[in-house]
Amino acid sequence: MLTAGSISGAAAAKSVAGDLPRRKTASGTAYHEAGSGKPLVLIHGVGMRLEAWAPQITFLSAGHRVIAVDMPGHGESAKLPAGSRLNEFVAWFGRFLDEMAIDTVNVAGHSMGALVSGGAAATFGERISRVAYLNGVYRRDPQAKAAVLARAAAIPVTGVDKEGPLARWFGDDADSVVARELTRKWLNLVDPEGYAVAYAAFAGGDETYADRWKDVAGPALFLTGSDDPNSTPLMAQQMAALAPKGWARIVEGHRHMVNLTAPDIVNSLLAEWLSFGEDER
Repeated sequence: MLTAGSISGAAAAKSVAGDLPRRKTASGTAYHEAGSGKPLVLIHGVGMRLEAWAPQITFLSAGHRVIAVDMPGHGESAKLPAGSRLNEFVAWFGRFLDEMAIDTVNVAGHSMGALVSGGAAATFGERISRVAYLNGVYRRDPQAKAAVLARAAAIPVTGVDKEGPLARWFGDDADSVVARELTRKWLNLVDPEGYAVAYAAFAGGDETYADRWKDVAGPALFLTGSDDPNSTPLMAQQMAALAPKGWARIVEGHRHMVNLTAPDIVNSLLAEWLSFGEDER
């Protein structure tokens, strides 16, 4: 287990308050780019937007070309059609790489973004140098599966649930206060249709590429919080055991939005992942 260091989550989250400037691809995917070097794409989760990666953008752009992207139907990105499933979000990501003229890339995803990044590594792995799977799910148990499918089914009727995710994603610790309010803001801004499509894909996507980790040849980091009730430490450890170059890292005392509540640790672990094997090249 890893515990938080010198940079508090509250201090880091305060730096995320403003919107980051965006560009758009020809097909309407919005992204923010910073730094130079080998490309690293960051994909956020359902209900969020690219600003959720702000602490990582600031830190990692010192040595990499960091591209944070708004997932379809989120932020300023165009939507995917109703009924789109995880494989169609993975295909969207492949088209984004094409539009950006990126042949090979490092990719880190959080939550739904983790499912997309894992699917990309499984589907067009020759383009994915390494993958980081933050707070991502893997083969939910029947009770968790039923709960997430019920939440997905309720969205068209009840709309976007803002308080449920906040209760699951955050504790009452000081590091979570500012991050929780930022997350509430982003949930309030999300397009309901885009959210519904992404959440349905997320709910049904935990097994789509679950058998493919054995085929992912590059370095694969599986990271979550010790207290994340949905993207559990056991899931991270199971996936890491399957990937040839996989390893799990668990951040003690944190939940789902660990990249905002423990940014110093997450940044350090992502830097370790990005440097893995570089001295052999």
